[in-house]
Amino acid sequence: MAHQIIGVSAAEAHHHDHDHGHDHFHDHAHGEAAEQARWAGVWLFITLVGGMLVLTSYFVQIFSPYELVEFTRDDGSIGERKEYLYQFHMDFVAAVGATLLALRIIWHAIRNLIRGHMHMDELVALAIVAAFATGDYRAAGVIAFFLLLSELVETRTAIGARASIEELVKLTPKTARLIANGGEQIVEAVSLEKGQRIRVRPGDSIPADGKVVSGESTVNQANITGESLPVDKRPGDPVFSGTMNLTGAMDIEVTKVAGETTLGQVQRLILMAERTRIPIMRLIDRYVIWYTPVVLMLAALVMFFTKDENGMQRAIAMLVASCPCALIMATPTAMVAGLSCAARLGILIKDVGHLESAGRLTAVVFDKTGTLTTGILSVTRLVPAEKTDGVRLLRLAASAEMLSNHPAAKALQEVAREANIEAEKPQKFEEVPGKGVVATVSDDGGAATVLVGRETFLRERGVDVSALSEAARAAEGMSQLYVAADGKLLGLVCLEDRTRPAAREAVEDLRNIGIRRVAMLTGDRQAVAKRVASEMACTEYRADCLPQEKLDLVNAMRAQGHRVMVIGDGVNDAPALAAGDLGVAMGAAGSDVAINSASIALLNNDLTRIPFLVRLSRATRRVVVQNLVFGVMFVVTVMALGAFDFIPPVLAAILHTASSFVVVFNSARLVRFGEERATHQQLMEAEAGGVSPQPALA
Repeated sequence: MAHQIIGVSAAEAHHHDHDHGHDHFHDHAHGEAAEQARWAGVWLFITLVGGMLVLTSYFVQIFSPYELVEFTRDDGSIGERKEYLYQFHMDFVAAVGATLLALRIIWHAIRNLIRGHMHMDELVALAIVAAFATGDYRAAGVIAFFLLLSELVETRTAIGARASIEELVKLTPKTARLIANGGEQIVEAVSLEKGQRIRVRPGDSIPADGKVVSGESTVNQANITGESLPVDKRPGDPVFSGTMNLTGAMDIEVTKVAGETTLGQVQRLILMAERTRIPIMRLIDRYVIWYTPVVLMLAALVMFFTKDENGMQRAIAMLVASCPCALIMATPTAMVAGLSCAARLGILIKDVGHLESAGRLTAVVFDKTGTLTTGILSVTRLVPAEKTDGVRLLRLAASAEMLSNHPAAKALQEVAREANIEAEKPQKFEEVPGKGVVATVSDDGGAATVLVGRETFLRERGVDVSALSEAARAAEGMSQLYVAADGKLLGLVCLEDRTRPAAREAVEDLRNIGIRRVAMLTGDRQAVAKRVASEMACTEYRADCLPQEKLDLVNAMRAQGHRVMVIGDGVNDAPALAAGDLGVAMGAAGSDVAINSASIALLNNDLTRIPFLVRLSRATRRVVVQNLVFGVMFVVTVMALGAFDFIPPVLAAILHTASSFVVVFNSARLVRFGEERATHQQLMEAEAGGVSPQPALA
């Protein structure tokens, strides 16, 4: 009921967001939640006042003098009833209280009927009107009170689901220390612009996403990544809005502000996820139009075939019991609790449908570089060709790769800096995805066309690489880049990439929970792929994959009937991520492309989050099923008991409220699901320091 009576509906809110654009999304979300909380408080007060008046009428009855009066029953027998001295006063107080309680419910039902909308709330309104018609004001008041109490529970649950978003909003400080005119100036955080520099002192929250320009510190970024261990920050490292600076002072160049920040995107996407619907919710919406007429027909049949004076009371009890708040709340409360649990551990889910489907996966596909491995390559060997020195080989390779963002390019830049070799910006640059780069680079006073890439890439360009075939075989298992200038082979660069510490644990965990195929795809060579796949215990691997081949393999797995999750860095793997049933982007904090290209984004690089997500999905589905079964059984059982006069309308209303509490508390268990687990980094810290790891709480 609450989603219909109080606040803005999901559809209306979603429409409103699109009308006003994402620039006002956070203000709108904050205002909507505040408005709902304010109205919930008002109606809670009115409900309590009405409830107190109805309760007072009961006290008046208890202490009111009465006399016994005989009357003749329909069957001719003589009975006795109590006639209270203050009957009018009791009825008047109960009528006022019942009116306060029932007015909003009845008005909402009338408004729905005028608009041509049929909801289940009309059943409650009809039950209250029937109680008024029979003159049983106290019964009408008690029914309305407990149904409103159930509604307020549901409303508070919806508001509570946004509590984490409100907390995220509060994480961003309102002021910032702007570095201007040779000093510091306190300004509003919302007024910051890209390119400005701010100073963050120990204990300050960081007001915007940015890059450290000077200073070193440790930062607690658990609310973004889900990792409770502080992270060291040095010049050049990224920092995120809303995270807490702990030890040192830093000067930061602002790169993102307001809704563009990682925190802002997390807020927006969690709210969007809460408003999405899974298939079972759409199925309920589809058949709800038939529910009310069927219940009314059953209540009418009971009244028709009941010969005693309790026919109306039985029908009222059935109408009260038939309002399926527990059934309506069964799925949304569980899904929102699951979303909150995932967000606590740095798992950003864009659609509740993705959370629901994660538990039905049968295959997982990992990209290698940056996912199973750290993605941080290091140059381990330089093999110059005959008549070529290592300095020229490294200088030309580093210069050609200067404009590339590939991990191999960064490794070449790093080793050139360490060797004090100055690389030059290429005059022309072209990157062939999955193969290599072609660049025009200054060389000995002239210009040379430099190729850096795979063996096959250079062969396609007419370069003879056979002179280094023996050196390549000796470096089997390493990533290899061939370098050529003006068609002549200059040498071979060998690189290595370390596997992530938690990667094998995650893969084994996936297989233990029933994932039948765990595949690894990489554009690297066969030997490297074989080594990494063996270390990771993958069931299969594919080497020398171009982006299109990764996409084809995912499509082939789906064609075989598998439900496939694809895990990559969210940039180079965007086509494959989009092709899978679920796409998961690793290390998405600070990356717009990663957050927007996948169904699910891991804000950190802890791969053990993947099997945890599958377990969370299965637990959420179990809770949904439990709630739905309970909701159906409650409606059927209490309606049947009411029809056979085993429970009166007042007890039906009390049981109705109790059923809502059962569903809410059952779903709330998911919020703390997996709370006892520690991150891999915490486990390593515990082993090193001899302390017990603490749970990872954002």
